Amino acid sequence: MTLWVPGEAGAAGERRHAPATLRNRDAIVTILRDALPSSGLVLEVASGSGEHAVHFAVAFPHLDWQPTDADPAALASIAAWRAEASLPNLRPPLQLDASADWPIAQADAILCINMIHISPWEATLGLLKGAGAALVPSGLLYLYGPYTRDDVETAPSNLAFDASLKARDPCWGLRAVEDVVVAAGKEGHAFEQLIEMPANNLSLLFRRRT
Repeated sequence: MTLWVPGEAGAAGERRHAPATLRNRDAIVTILRDALPSSGLVLEVASGSGEHAVHFAVAFPHLDWQPTDADPAALASIAAWRAEASLPNLRPPLQLDASADWPIAQADAILCINMIHISPWEATLGLLKGAGAALVPSGLLYLYGPYTRDDVETAPSNLAFDASLKARDPCWGLRAVEDVVVAAGKEGHAFEQLIEMPANNLSLLFRRRT
């Protein structure tokens, strides 16, 4: 779950702060260093506060970064962080609803961090379909967040988190890795790797089939 902390007023609105970003961004960068292409456009779906986009644009200056979100307040936060960072490879944010038509026709890699459990399953299906249409052959689809696994006992903290999400919205909740892999395969994404991350999160890496 993304917890927002009020930020400072920025050039394009109020900057939001997601405390989890500071805890996971470097671990994610470590994974991405071996997975991202050497050049091209990286599309981030559901960029949230925009802090990940700034951090990744700094870490990977050879790549162009396109942050997006469906929420206008999040878009304002992304724009504010971008204005402060003033990075040449970080594009202005675009409004993107994962389950609707996408404003980006092609990307060399797509990231989605901490969205799948805080949205209806239809949003995940839309993400996988949109990524299938936009990714270049062999392009990376990177998903990060908490999941359940059929053959691994779910951590008590994740079970409690899942219950709290469903209490807020019955359409939310932790998804099974196996369900995501099957749905991704139907949209042309080959499952490449699962990597355990801090705080009982997982990185799921897929490649667009050629």
